[in-house]
Amino acid sequence: MSTNKEYLRSERDMEWRAELRKKIANKERTLMVRTRMPEMDPAVRIRFQDREVNTGLTVAQAQSEASRCLDCANPTCIEGCPVSINIPKFVKYIELGSFLEAAKTLKETSALPAVCGRVCPQEKQCEATCFYTVKLQKDPVAIGHLERFAADYERESGFVSVPEVAPSNGIKVAAVGSGPASLSFAGDMIKLGYDVTVFEALHEVGGVLKYGIPEFRLPNKIVDVEIDNLRQMGVKFVRNFIVGKTASFDDLKAEGFEAFFVASGAGLPRFMNIPGENFNGILSSNEYLTRVNLMNAASDEFDTPVLRGKNVAVIGGGNTAMDSVRTAKRLGAERAIIIYRRSREEMPARVEEVHHAEEEGIEFLNLANPVEYFADENGKVNGMRVQRMTLGEPDASGRRRPIVLEGSEYDIAVDLVVVAVGVSPNPLIPSEVKELKVSKWGTIEVNEETMQSSIPELFAGGDIVRGGATVILAMGDGRKAAASMHEYLQGKR
Repeated sequence: MSTNKEYLRSERDMEWRAELRKKIANKERTLMVRTRMPEMDPAVRIRFQDREVNTGLTVAQAQSEASRCLDCANPTCIEGCPVSINIPKFVKYIELGSFLEAAKTLKETSALPAVCGRVCPQEKQCEATCFYTVKLQKDPVAIGHLERFAADYERESGFVSVPEVAPSNGIKVAAVGSGPASLSFAGDMIKLGYDVTVFEALHEVGGVLKYGIPEFRLPNKIVDVEIDNLRQMGVKFVRNFIVGKTASFDDLKAEGFEAFFVASGAGLPRFMNIPGENFNGILSSNEYLTRVNLMNAASDEFDTPVLRGKNVAVIGGGNTAMDSVRTAKRLGAERAIIIYRRSREEMPARVEEVHHAEEEGIEFLNLANPVEYFADENGKVNGMRVQRMTLGEPDASGRRRPIVLEGSEYDIAVDLVVVAVGVSPNPLIPSEVKELKVSKWGTIEVNEETMQSSIPELFAGGDIVRGGATVILAMGDGRKAAASMHEYLQGKR
């Protein structure tokens, strides 16, 4: 840690940064107002599944926002970043106008800067630990907007840098799954000189970035550019390959793989087990979003079927619920409703996502919970019974516990229901590898410091460990696992 602090101090002491700090007095910087992210008009954007809501900062906006950064001697923002991006350095490069250097700085520790600039909850992480937030009680520097700006500028410039990699050490390692945890792991391991192969069960690489997040939040082409960068660094990707079915770990060991990082995600949907839940027209958010995001069901050029409803209810209050309800609106829903058993304040979804949903005409039915579904003579859902709730004392999550208000049931008409109440870990690998220790929830148990499992050569991270979390936390797991696996493999030698 002290070495890292010394490195950050030496970077901060560089002449160009010292000169930049002198250009504007700190008091003047703190009086500047945070730049708002430009957005597409809600009335226009709800007609398009693949058009981004946030349209990105202009050069002038980015430089203005970057100049708010005080380039603190003790950059607490870095402490809030799970992948330890050198935030002041990349932000100051933007203020200077060296946008390609800013992008290069991001890539020193992040394999997916354009992705994180779009979907990372900065407001709970780096921006939450920004000096402006903690000490001044003012709006933090818009670190996420600036991260997106730098990554987008580099991509659009045509001068995309490929991070340096060490000479090959000939040691083969594998990552299972191609979501953010694996991509982050692969990026760090290839830099260290390992022969890295990522195995993906689906027909496209990207994991939850492709199947779980709509294009109006994260376009697939953005994910593809980040993946291509890893490919250019030397990472190999094998699609349509299910580790545990297509080949076992023993088969892969026989092929020379010495260690594994399992990041197979949490792809098992949860349901509520209430009467009528098996009627046609009631489906999981996983299925709904995968059909649209990965299999192009919204496009007339593809024959992937997807249910479209006029009165759509989405059960849940997280980002996946917001993604689902906003997708339903774009697929033609006249009424799209979020039904959530707690109040708006307890919603786990990002504030930005709730704000965008409101702008798009999404209705919020808070303090309500479905208790039964009804169907027509063909078994197609046509209504639901909802029970009102009130809030009691906080539970283990820190949120106030929802309590049923007896006798408060009422019915609403629906013709499509999407259940987004959480996911469970992919059960394949724990069921195939009997000696692997798993929790009662089916997550792989690991040492939290090293991400090493009960099997020494097997490391794990992301949702298969956490049971459903953010992209950036999964990436942090990938980086931690890469550092630990490197130590483990070098120790063996």
